[in-house]
Amino acid sequence: MTFENPFRVGFVGALGALLAILLAGMIGSLSTVLTYIGAALFLALGFEPMIAWLERKGWPRPVAMLVTILGVLGLIVLVVWAIVPSITAQVNELSIRYGAIIGDLLNSNIVEWLALNFPALDVQAAIAQATSWLQQNAASITGGVLQVGVGIVNGLFGVLIVFILMIYFVTSMNSIKRVFYQLTPASNRERTEEITEEITGSVGKYVVGQIALGLINGVLTFIFLSIINASMPMVFAVIAFLGSLIPMVGTISASTIIVLAQLLLAEPSSPIWWIAAIYYLVYMQVEAYVISPRIMSSAVKVPGSVVVIAALTGGTLLGLLGALIAIPVAASLIIIVREVIIPHQNAK
Repeated sequence: MTFENPFRVGFVGALGALLAILLAGMIGSLSTVLTYIGAALFLALGFEPMIAWLERKGWPRPVAMLVTILGVLGLIVLVVWAIVPSITAQVNELSIRYGAIIGDLLNSNIVEWLALNFPALDVQAAIAQATSWLQQNAASITGGVLQVGVGIVNGLFGVLIVFILMIYFVTSMNSIKRVFYQLTPASNRERTEEITEEITGSVGKYVVGQIALGLINGVLTFIFLSIINASMPMVFAVIAFLGSLIPMVGTISASTIIVLAQLLLAEPSSPIWWIAAIYYLVYMQVEAYVISPRIMSSAVKVPGSVVVIAALTGGTLLGLLGALIAIPVAASLIIIVREVIIPHQNAK
């Protein structure tokens, strides 16, 4: 009997460890699906404030949901419709410009010039080595291009799945909440409903706030780049909008991309790139100290240190999606601590 209990404990412990490893593997395999669900739920909560606003104006909820979803879809279609011609025209311009440069190089005596001015450089051998490398790595290069194409298709498929799930969550948000409330004990149901509504409202206001910041940055970028006659103002306006959706580093990253792109696309003597750099330095200060506090004042009240830690942790764990949802998750945890844990500790 003395040997049976330790064996039984060890055997049960080993089974528990194996079960934990199996569950961890299953969760890892479902990481993409869980990411889709999280992104769709996050976006659906962002629709709730707009739908609730229309409901307060007397609109029936189904009509409010339909108008909100169709409005967002219409905005996306307009943006894509405005971007595609600009991108096509710019690509044609770049192909003509660089095609002319390459043509001039090929028509010139560049090989003879290099051999004459750099006698230590074996130009013919360098060309032969480059040709040989391209022949040897043609398969891997082609495979890389194919892999990029597959990645783009998978990305579009993921966007479609997220959009379908988002519509489902938007249309059934109240039903999901009711089912969740019914799973809680009746004695705590009312308090659970209050805390849940506060959390979902906070997340929804955060999403709306980030979209508002993105729209402001995108519209101002389009107006500014159009005024200074910069290249592809609509394309870079969309980049500015998408960058502003990412907390902390999104605006500065998008601004850096836009300035560097103007430096590469503009004429060498053009002052457009440094004018854009000055503009974005000023805009980032205005956004950080004027625009963002006003928009986010009623959305998410999270200390600055928690914002930094949450964004870094979310980005490390889930990439871009993690960085996007980290701050509302942190705000939700703060609400739970303030409304549940602290009162429970004080009652003891």
